[in-house]
Amino acid sequence: MSTSNSNQHVTLKRDVGLFGGISVLAGIMIGSGIFYIGAIVLQRAGMSLGLALLVWAIGGLITLLSGICFAELGAMMPKAGGYYVYLREAYGQRVAFMCGFTNFFLSSSGSIAALAVAFAAAISSMTPLSEMEQKAVALGSILLLSAINIRGIRFGSFFQNTFMVLKMLPIILILVCGLVMGEQSPDLFTMPAETPSIGSILSMIAFAVLATLWAYEGWTNLNNIAEEIKDPKRNIPLALIGSILGVAVLYVLFNYAVYRVLPYDTIVSMVNDGNFYLGTAAAQSLFGSAGMIIVGSAMVLAIFNSLNGCIMVFPRMYFAMARDGALFPSLAKLHPVYRTPINAQVASAVMAMILVCSRTLSELTSLVAICGIIFHGLTFLSVIVLRKKYPTMERPYKVWCYPYAIYLVLAFMTCLVINTIYQDPVTAALGLIVPLVGLGIYEVFFRRQHEAVEKLRRSEGKTDLDA
Repeated sequence: MSTSNSNQHVTLKRDVGLFGGISVLAGIMIGSGIFYIGAIVLQRAGMSLGLALLVWAIGGLITLLSGICFAELGAMMPKAGGYYVYLREAYGQRVAFMCGFTNFFLSSSGSIAALAVAFAAAISSMTPLSEMEQKAVALGSILLLSAINIRGIRFGSFFQNTFMVLKMLPIILILVCGLVMGEQSPDLFTMPAETPSIGSILSMIAFAVLATLWAYEGWTNLNNIAEEIKDPKRNIPLALIGSILGVAVLYVLFNYAVYRVLPYDTIVSMVNDGNFYLGTAAAQSLFGSAGMIIVGSAMVLAIFNSLNGCIMVFPRMYFAMARDGALFPSLAKLHPVYRTPINAQVASAVMAMILVCSRTLSELTSLVAICGIIFHGLTFLSVIVLRKKYPTMERPYKVWCYPYAIYLVLAFMTCLVINTIYQDPVTAALGLIVPLVGLGIYEVFFRRQHEAVEKLRRSEGKTDLDA
């Protein structure tokens, strides 16, 4: 049931197929970081090429274990809003509201703003723009993609699929040419000389894995549009597993291709000098001056594709909250023709544009990083909570190696929280304060409204999952 009378006969439309789901996830996950995060991983792995590739594979495995948790939850409850819905069912409306509130004001809107700013910076690296012009490009990109996604999930998904294919062309070109034309024979079995003990090597691997997790970030977003996916009980698990496996293989092969092209001494020199763009250097070595054009085009397309994916999926959480009576009822309105959450889409764009005007790229990325960690950890734990709470609910897909896979993921999330608190206590404190502010706002403004919606649903014999 909707919180708006005008919405009673308008529902979200299932227009996203399996390829569209994979495109949303892979499109968000594969950004400009493919060209430089490999150097950070290598640096943390003690400049051991083989260890760095192993770290990429471990990061992919951890992401896959995380993804199968979302696969079980998404197939079991294919509702708009993603992990907001799972937190609501597992822990109640207060925790879910804190998650949605934090996403709107920091995490999700911050991701859109950061990508828009990065998109403008990528264009400026090819065609120099002033700071004001970059802000204008960032704001314009948010407006353009929001307008496209308001036109319908099918239109937005087609746009996402098209740019996904376009951005993969230069990346695959560099990868294939690197593997085939590269003349180096990288030594993958040399361990770091300064870390002879097994304990120190394991510690080094753990620290390097944390860097890969940022490269894999974005896999959680498909579940936000679960209500618009065809055959979600089949396609959500397949899209999650397929995209994560595909991206993991891409990252391992791309970094190996870089090692095939660049001499080891060159790689070490670049990293020591703080030049982390190994992918760019590999493209220049393969294609000469045209390499910069290829890399620049790939970066612009990759960021634009990620930005479109985020603008497509994030407003569905605010729509779900409003439908529950936990946000302004107007945000639950669907466009009568395109059947998209038009007001939630507009609100998301406005908040992201405010952040573009008020924050730098580094500030935005720091806010996004800390705010998602705790709620993602609670979502993984909700698999266990919901199995106990709803033991008879249909689960078309179940987590492998339950519950040990979940414990492993939670252990890494705990390490991330501790590391973030240690490295940046101010940002960590902000990440805790904002949800608490959200809790206060819920109690004052939205608790009674939500309880009224729940009461009305119960009188009709419905639950939140019937919304």
